[in-house]
Amino acid sequence: MKMRSVTPMRIAKIGYIVMSVMFCIAGALFIALPDISITIIGISMGITMIVYGIVKLVGYFSRDLFRLAFQFDLELGILLLVLGVMVLIRPDDLMTFICIALGISILTDGLFKVQIALDSKRFGIKSWWVILALAVVAGTIGVFLIFRSAKSAQFLTVLLGVSILAEG
Repeated sequence: MKMRSVTPMRIAKIGYIVMSVMFCIAGALFIALPDISITIIGISMGITMIVYGIVKLVGYFSRDLFRLAFQFDLELGILLLVLGVMVLIRPDDLMTFICIALGISILTDGLFKVQIALDSKRFGIKSWWVILALAVVAGTIGVFLIFRSAKSAQFLTVLLGVSILAEG
């Protein structure tokens, strides 16, 4: 039996931890400082989406034992890379776009996490319900980001912060 390298999976796991911490910090900053410059938000979110997309791609190409944790990361990784580049191209005009794009991304990830939770339950993982609960929270916030994009930048920044914090 050929041994497979666990290095890509370790890199992906470390990347996920780092991105979660970054999301939590960014979310807290957006909640605490809703008047922060839209340009700064655009640039930081574009870079974050690109890095997170790369992490998701590394996770997808790792060899997860059950193929549960990273099963949808190819599609979401590519989506995040494309959205991140689009946001970096025009960061000044894109507060609404950022919220809609991130809302779609968070909603999609939340929906995929629902499937992961159900698969985890089938595999006998006891904390599957935590994954499900957080997926529902993230998906709900994603929907609000999509449909409340025309509101004020302050409200969107706080909502963006809450959604990023939940995603983290």
